[in-house]
Amino acid sequence: MCERAYQYVLTHATPGDPDSILEAFDVWCSKVEFISNIGPKKGKILDRLLMEQSPLTVLELGAHCGYSTVRIARSLPLGARLYSIEMDQRNAAIAEKIIRLAGFDDDTLIVNPSDEVIPRLRSDYNLERLDFVFMDHWKKCYLPDLQTLEGSGLLGKGSMILADNVLFPGAPKFLRHLRRSGLYQWKIHRATLEYSKGIRDGMAELVYQGVK
Repeated sequence: MCERAYQYVLTHATPGDPDSILEAFDVWCSKVEFISNIGPKKGKILDRLLMEQSPLTVLELGAHCGYSTVRIARSLPLGARLYSIEMDQRNAAIAEKIIRLAGFDDDTLIVNPSDEVIPRLRSDYNLERLDFVFMDHWKKCYLPDLQTLEGSGLLGKGSMILADNVLFPGAPKFLRHLRRSGLYQWKIHRATLEYSKGIRDGMAELVYQGVK
């Protein structure tokens, strides 16, 4: 799936132009083959939050084919670091090519399951704080990964987490934790599923308040 999208992007996008690469992806995903990228509509919410927050350390859980990685990287301030985790080796190989095609050579792509990487971010990558986390991997991993982040000490007051597809296919345990934990100010950005018109979905925006 990612390989076919990559071949299309390679022949229809301009190397070094992130906007052109995202547009080619969007054409492929809306007209030829559905891929669960964040897509252009929900992508604009991600863009806006990144511009408002200007995060210097960003963690992406689920790089998939590299679409959201490019979308995040193009919105970051100078000197920011993006760490993207993708457990599927084939997808990661394509994501790496897409990221490089867009001209982002400094971003770190980590090919391993998120539950193995998150506990090692501090020791392996000298990370002390995450300003922004984007979740778009397996929905069943949302809650355990969030709890691992909470216990890691990497979330500081004001750290933002944006989680896609919390309504469809849905992450009910994750949403229940948000309501009950008291650790976050949070809201749902309602939208439709990427590249579709009728399926209702949404993204959860969380701002970490720290342990009370």
